[in-house]
Amino acid sequence: METRAFDLFAKRNNRVSIRVFPGHFATQHSHVNYCVDMTRVKTEMNAAQAAAKLFAESFSNVAIDTIITLERMKMVGAFIAETLTSSTGLNMNQNIAVISPEFTADDKLILRDNLLPYVKHRRILLLTATATTGMTAMGAIRGIRYYGGDPVGVATVFGGKFEVPGIPVVRLVGVEDLPDYDSFRPTMCPLCKKGLKVDALINSYGYSKM
Repeated sequence: METRAFDLFAKRNNRVSIRVFPGHFATQHSHVNYCVDMTRVKTEMNAAQAAAKLFAESFSNVAIDTIITLERMKMVGAFIAETLTSSTGLNMNQNIAVISPEFTADDKLILRDNLLPYVKHRRILLLTATATTGMTAMGAIRGIRYYGGDPVGVATVFGGKFEVPGIPVVRLVGVEDLPDYDSFRPTMCPLCKKGLKVDALINSYGYSKM
C-alpha cells in the first residue's frame, strides 16, 4: 500500500504536507478511495508549527478565546494560540484556551462541566484535520452553540469546498488536489462491488492494514 503513496503540499507553505494512499479504505461511516495520512502534521513539531502559522495568518483579525480541536490536532491548536497571542492582531495578550471535546456514539459533541467556562459566551475556533463534506464540522458547530459558544471560524488541513453561513472556513489542502477523491456508503461502494478487498481501516488515529 505504501508504495503507491504520494505527498500533497499546502499552497502557501510546502513544509505542510500530507501523505495520501490510493486504494480501498473503510472509515467508521463510509468507504473511500484514498487514505489521507495526517501523521506528520499531528506529531512533528516543525510540521505542526508550519500549519499553525498558516492558520494564524488567516485568523489574525478574528478575536478568538478558545480553540476546540478535533482528531488529535491539539499540538497544532497550541501553536496557533501561541502564534496569535504573540502577534499584533486582535488576540494580542490574550490567554487562548485549547480544549478537545468528547463525542457520543452518534457523533454529538460533549463538554464536561469543567470545560464549559472555556466555551460559554466565548469566541471559538474549530480546528480539525479533515473536513471533506462539512458534516462533522457542522455537527461540532451545533454542539458549540448548544453550550453557549460563538463559533468564529473553521480550520482544516484537508477539506472540501463546503461553506458555513457567516463563518470563515480555511483549508490548507483541498479535495480538488485529489480530483478523483470519492466517498461512498458501505452498501453502495463500487470498489466492493468490483470485489476489491479493503486495504486498511482508517480513523483519526491512522490506518490499520487488513
